[in-house]
Amino acid sequence: MPQSSSTKKHDQDPTDITGPTLKSQRTKMVNTSDDSEKKSSGKKLKELEVGVPIVYGNVAFWLGKKASEFQSHKWTIYVRGATNEDLGVVVKRVVFQLHSSFNNPTRVVDNPPFELSESGWGEFEIVMTLHFHTDVCDKPLHLYHHLKLYPEDESGALSTKKPVVVESYDEIVFAEPSESFFARVQNHPAVNVPRLPPGLNLPPPVPTEDVDRRKRGDTRDHPLSQWFTNFSEADELLKLTAARQQVQGHIARLRRQLSMVDGQHQQLKPASDL
Repeated sequence: MPQSSSTKKHDQDPTDITGPTLKSQRTKMVNTSDDSEKKSSGKKLKELEVGVPIVYGNVAFWLGKKASEFQSHKWTIYVRGATNEDLGVVVKRVVFQLHSSFNNPTRVVDNPPFELSESGWGEFEIVMTLHFHTDVCDKPLHLYHHLKLYPEDESGALSTKKPVVVESYDEIVFAEPSESFFARVQNHPAVNVPRLPPGLNLPPPVPTEDVDRRKRGDTRDHPLSQWFTNFSEADELLKLTAARQQVQGHIARLRRQLSMVDGQHQQLKPASDL
């Protein structure tokens, strides 16, 4: 369906286009209610956090000779595990909110892989709302992604062989997880769980679900997996460390400047004020 957003015109040439565009962040989730349903999930594990690395974005292919005025690209938008693991252990459903020009612009995906494929000509913002299982979090998480069909370089050539790929990395952090949630995911490859403090005992780990069933939800063998970005946790930690060091450097410089200014003020004070 046509979308009411501007398009960009490019030369039509089968040469490669630019690689994936990457963004990274960390989102902390906290439960807001404490009703009987939550209590049935067991007590909260204070001072513990469970991390779920995810990637969301889109892959868009130009249709080449098959392209028309209102159908120039085939695209897929998705939320996946950062290492292509099944997110169904944490995410219950994902709601994709498309542009109002689409038929049925609100699309609900109840099973992994959480993705949606469409075709069109325009770029626009898509809101993805992640709803979690009851024992995970009672608050949904809203992700915002600007659908990209064209390369960043407006003079770049369109290609039917290599798509435009735009992905964002996010680690969803669940603070004070419930005992039932922790027990369900402590052996799951899509989830990062901490070591338990000494003396804290939990029920035995819940057996992982059938492997064949879990494979249906992962994206390792996805038709688009060759275009997915390989996110390394080590790389993300290096980025976070570098950013933290930069911030600490700025703080140290500000403290030195404040100390110098304070010293100058002390020197300028009249003797009677000292």
